[in-house]
Amino acid sequence: MFLSPREVLDIAVMTLAVGYIFMDLFKIPRVMSFQWRALGWACLVTAPALILHELGHKFTAIAFGAEATFHAAYLFLLVGIVLKLLRSPVIFFVPGYVSIPAALPLLPLGLTAFAGPGVNGLLYLLSVRMMKQKHLSKRAFILWLFTRKINGFLFIFNMLPLPGFDGFKVFSALFGLIY
Repeated sequence: MFLSPREVLDIAVMTLAVGYIFMDLFKIPRVMSFQWRALGWACLVTAPALILHELGHKFTAIAFGAEATFHAAYLFLLVGIVLKLLRSPVIFFVPGYVSIPAALPLLPLGLTAFAGPGVNGLLYLLSVRMMKQKHLSKRAFILWLFTRKINGFLFIFNMLPLPGFDGFKVFSALFGLIY
């Protein structure tokens, strides 16, 4: 099955939570009511980067014969929302993850770990290309600008070779294959 109903629900919850966390980037000054348009823009910019990142992991693992399931990280999303409400200058959270119950061999493990940041790298390159279009509207330019920024950040951040990050698994698999 492509996505289970639970995975679709988790994607929707993650999209709304992350959109809410980042909607201040798109707020119109001097408007007091809840800004649905800002929420929509934040979801439009952040959700594809995060969802496609995790689906990259999921479908790569499945291609290697593993079972893989997407999950929203509800506790971490709540932490992100609380940090936003507290107006924290730094907001760090994990919006979602893919569980893979069976251990994969080194090469499939490394490729599965790289698939998420790899998708972000491709989205970054696509946004760079799209921003070079001559007849791009201001709205489209802003959309591609934020898409470029978030995907560039996610690629670099996730490729850090620190335990718990995709980069750690990628580099561990590479070194394990070499030695």
